[in-house]
Parts: sequence; structure tokens; C-alpha cells
Amino acid sequence: MTGRNQFISGISVILLLFPVLVAAAPLAERQVLDGGVTLLVASRRALPIVTVKVSVRAGSLWEPEGRAGLANLTASLLTRGTATRTAAQIDEEADFIGASLSSWAGRDSSELELTLLKKDLPTGLELLADALLRPEFPDREIARKVGEFKAALRKRQEDPGEVAREAFDGLVFGSHPYGRSLEGTDASLSAITRDDVLRFYRAHYSPERTMITVVGDVEPKEVAERFRTLLRDWPRGGGTAGETAEPKPLPEKVLVKKIDRGVTQANIVLGHQGVKRDNPDYYALTVMNYILGGGGFSSRLVEQIREREGWAYDVSSSFSPGLERGSFQVVLQTKNETAGPAVREVLRELRRIIDQEVTDQELADAKAYLTGSFPLRLDTNRKLADLISTVEYYKLGLDYADRYPTLINAVTRADVLRVARAYLRPDRYVLVVVGDQSKAALPK
Repeated sequence: MTGRNQFISGISVILLLFPVLVAAAPLAERQVLDGGVTLLVASRRALPIVTVKVSVRAGSLWEPEGRAGLANLTASLLTRGTATRTAAQIDEEADFIGASLSSWAGRDSSELELTLLKKDLPTGLELLADALLRPEFPDREIARKVGEFKAALRKRQEDPGEVAREAFDGLVFGSHPYGRSLEGTDASLSAITRDDVLRFYRAHYSPERTMITVVGDVEPKEVAERFRTLLRDWPRGGGTAGETAEPKPLPEKVLVKKIDRGVTQANIVLGHQGVKRDNPDYYALTVMNYILGGGGFSSRLVEQIREREGWAYDVSSSFSPGLERGSFQVVLQTKNETAGPAVREVLRELRRIIDQEVTDQELADAKAYLTGSFPLRLDTNRKLADLISTVEYYKLGLDYADRYPTLINAVTRADVLRVARAYLRPDRYVLVVVGDQSKAALPK
């Protein structure tokens, strides 16, 4: 049996070992509380541990122009002082009960997450509600966080891979929020004031823009009662959040950005705009991308660029869909001298998957992995909370775990060819190469 077949066989065994995880039942019990908060509860009694994940429509997608990093700064400050507790007191109370409490922002949402023992749930939920409803955003904490983020940005500039990804996003999305770093820039962080943070919080942190996912040793009724009490004084928002905007289409041409760095490995990102998460072709794209470059050693890009040519240790492709169109990208690192040939091989593989149908074996292997590995997305409280939050946020339906295998297995070779032709752009793409440009012979 080949290594690939052993791997696929192993995934099939995993699927048989975890049938309970994909049983025909909703992922969680859902209800909308009086104030407008969506509450999702999944009872798991194996361990006396509970994970609580709060997701708010307050990601960088809603940041105003010139204030990149505002969403992440606001989210990170939720646990840095409230009307009743200092940052030190929040840390001490969380440590006393052995809880983990953290907050951050992504592109589409901001998150507040709590993990703790069941016996400490009342204390932990009160602490979480205080951070969510009554943050103070002290000036000293704002200055400290801004300093941390600026230091992180400077450190990131030392990583050629991060430099390439940042440049790629900027070219693909332009002035759209998806083109910005979540942490912002040195200039944008310097421009943010406490008033900016307060305005962003008041415009976006409201019950009707919030969902709470609870997974663990809990009863749905008990959790709902606790949150009704804790959130009863949280006023609805004033409708000031505004609408999101789609990224502007890319020009009908190839855009190349070369960034010169004295490194031995060229860091390459090639791609273009992709799809929204609610695109009905998402599942066919998932299968197609697995075959192209998302399937690790089973993918065409790895087989050709790593195994056959020996040009790269790692090469992969991915779609990153969101509320708005995300990106499609191929990422690889190779010696400066082989950067040009590697890029040409990537383009050749893009054209090949557009020109002809994939094989029956490739399709079968992709389906076996994607359906067989799905239960591994549900094997911890945190993973399940993440999946439930994603399913609810993007309105995929709480029967998603039941439908996912059917949706993947319904994809045909013709579907793969159709979506490759519809969504891949081997003649209109963005290419970013960070490396020693004197040695990198790139395509004209």
C-alpha cells in the first residue's frame, strides 16, 4: 500500500472511530435572549470543563479609514480594566479559579474566550460579562497595548514570509479592510485615541451583534438563565455600525511586486481575490483546492514542485473566504535561483486543473480525506465552540455536521473543472516575491 493510500485509509478508520461526533443532531441548542444575544449551547459531560466563546460583529471589516488596528486594539482592551476591576484584578481573579480569559479581533468578528472548570462557572461568567459590558479602556492600558503592537509589527518586518503576505493583501484588496494588517500600522496606531476606541465599542458591541457559544459540562437552561441575569442591563445598539463594502475588483492584468531582501530563500505569494463564505460553490472549491495544493503531500503542487523538482520544502494553496470576498493564494519558499521556475510551475498547475478534469482517484482521495478528517474538528470543547461559532456566524445551519459529508461527496469531476475555470485566474493574478532579486529570475 502506498503512503498516500495508507494515509487515506487511516482517515477512514478515524471516521469509523468517531461516529458519535457526526450523529444526526444539531451541533448546539440555539435561542435568542431578550436583549438580542444569540446563545448556542452544546452539552458535553465527559470532563468538568466549559469553554465560552463570545463573537461580536466588530472585526477589522468595520474599521474606519485611517484607523487600521482599531478593532484589534478595542478587543484586546476588554480584559484590561472595567468599571469594577483593574487589569491586575481581572488577571488575579482568572488565575485564582484557574481560568483562561482572552480577547482579540479577526477580519469579520472580535472574540472573547473563557475556559474554566464547571464548578467555577458562575464566577467566570460574571468576570466575562464584566469585560464585555463594562470595559473602561484606561489610557495607560491603551498606551501599553499600542506599544506592544508596534513592537510586534517591527518584529514582523524581519520575517520575509510576513512581509510577502502583507504586500499581497495590500495589492489584492487595496484600501478595503481585508487589505490591512489586523494590528494596523505604526502610523495608524499612533493616530488612534481613546475616543476612537470608545466610539468603535459603542457602535459595534451590542447584544444584537453578539453571539455566545458554550460547550462543555453544562445544561442549556442553566446557561441561559445565567446569561439573562448577567446581560439584562446591556442596551441594544443605536444602529451606527454601518454596512460592509465589497473589495473592488482587481485590474485585468498581472501585478508583480518585488521586495529585495538579502535572504537565501525567496518567499512567494501568488493569487487573487476569492469568494465569500456563503458562496454555493464553496464545497466544490474545497475539493478542487485539496487536489491542487491544499492536500499536503497528496496535492499536485507538492508533487510537482517539491517531490519531482525539489524546489521547495513547502508549497500550498488556499481560499480564505469571509463575509466579503477573501483571497485565493499559493504560498511557497524556494531558493532565489529557482523562484522563476517555481512560479512558472505554479501557473502551469493552475492551467492544468482548468484545462482538464481531475482523475477519479484524485477526486476519491480528496473526498475521503475531507469527510474522514471532519470529526477531528470536533474532538475538543474549543474546536467545537469554534465550529459552532463559525456555522452560526456565516449562517450555515446547525445541521452542518450532518450535511458536510453529503455536500463534499456530491462534488463531481465536472464540478471541480467548472469551479476551477470560474474562480482561478492564471492570467490575472498578483505575484509578490520577497528575496534576493539579483538572483531571482522571475517571469516577465
